[in-house]
Amino acid sequence: MYILRASADFDSAHFLSGYEGKCSNLHGHRWHIEVQVKGELQQEGQQRGMVVDFGDLKRELRKAADSLDHKLIYEKGSLKPATEAALADEGFATVAVPFRPTAENLARYIYEKLEGEFDLESVTVYETPDNCAVYRK
Repeated sequence: MYILRASADFDSAHFLSGYEGKCSNLHGHRWHIEVQVKGELQQEGQQRGMVVDFGDLKRELRKAADSLDHKLIYEKGSLKPATEAALADEGFATVAVPFRPTAENLARYIYEKLEGEFDLESVTVYETPDNCAVYRK
């Protein structure tokens, strides 16, 4: 079996609602995503000798990263409706997710976005160069 890796980065802000500590305050990260795809070499056709086309893998990973890039990622219900309305009125890009936007949950979220396209081994999300979360199904 082969393991292929691809990576992408995105910048975004988040905060952890209900958390006691620095991360309860709005702050940003340069997130780094690594995706591992597993499989055997294809034996015929355009992709003969490949597990998957890296171009396809990078394109889908980039779509997932771009959906979060330069946005405020927040847990649904953690902002007052007036705050949500004010952010929208100011033209700020936001993404409301049904979970606390931790590295752990973002790894699973991205995994679930990509799992129909590839045979995934894992998705790793780094919130700093030294700290990451890995999600495997």
